[in-house]
Amino acid sequence: MDLSVGDDSIADEVEMIARIFVVLVLTGSSIFPVFAHHSESGFDHDAVVAFEGTVTEYSWRNPHVYINVDAVDAAGNDVEWIVETGATPILQRSGWTRDSLQVGETISVRGHPERGMERNYALLLSLEKEDGSTLAQYSGDLSSDAQATSLAGVWKGRAGFIGPFFRALGEIPLTEKGAAARADYNFYVDSPAANCIGPTVPTLVALGLYVNEIVLGDEQVQVKSEFFDSDRIVYMDGRAHPANGERTNQGYSIGTWEDGVLVVDTVLFSEHRLGNGNGVPSGAQKHTVERYALADDGTHIVIDLFLEDPEYLAAPFEGRLEWSYTPQLELYRYDCDPEVSRRFRLD
Repeated sequence: MDLSVGDDSIADEVEMIARIFVVLVLTGSSIFPVFAHHSESGFDHDAVVAFEGTVTEYSWRNPHVYINVDAVDAAGNDVEWIVETGATPILQRSGWTRDSLQVGETISVRGHPERGMERNYALLLSLEKEDGSTLAQYSGDLSSDAQATSLAGVWKGRAGFIGPFFRALGEIPLTEKGAAARADYNFYVDSPAANCIGPTVPTLVALGLYVNEIVLGDEQVQVKSEFFDSDRIVYMDGRAHPANGERTNQGYSIGTWEDGVLVVDTVLFSEHRLGNGNGVPSGAQKHTVERYALADDGTHIVIDLFLEDPEYLAAPFEGRLEWSYTPQLELYRYDCDPEVSRRFRLD
């Protein structure tokens, strides 16, 4: 049994993982750990904890699959580790099933420990079973050579655009109220996902881990995401935004076609705590415009996104994303379980 954080061998492994991560990002490859929906900042990505133990629980539920492991620490004391993995759609595309682990079997785990180590809690990197087989979780674009003839179909975010998009979003100048909200945000307590409330635009569009589907119709367009089973309706019948409509998580969207480009204009967003990025809420005046254009070769969609929210953002934001055409993939049900989601909370 090995239980160590920060020793020489682990430091070497962390350096190796970091180098592999950089290469994979630069090449657009897909084999890197999936970060938690709550916040990757809750884990120490500069350290790796390794231990062997017995599975006492394997919970195949969303928003995360959890593995409870009984182990023995360096002092010989019995300890319980809680290992957080990704959601079931990600794991299924990584080769997992609800029967991948059994209570009572011995596994060796490597993961990033929670910062502060207030509890034995880790984000999974990989695990090895007694038969030598390994389970991990992956997040690539899984693109194919298929070519779409319209925006209709199944799509997945391209990894090379996700990091730059979120970095740019995080650098938008904030109003005094926006800066205060970000400074006050505590992901252990305030995360909407802990109450099974999914993300909204722009985050929803920018996630590369989950599969999306666009369904075209004359009167409306549906933009679906398997993440939290999001289903956005875009009204295409020429209506205007309602003057005093209900504010909802995904807002109220109307659409038009401009030379083959789908333009989605959305207002009436509700007060989502992470509506404008990490720690910055959606305000009553939040407004987004998304432009979906099919590439000439039909292999991907180019999405140009405009965001303004004068209550929290001191300037508008503009970013670009791409979704790969992935007709070989299917959308899985998310079915977020509030009891499971709240396991991350410390309050």
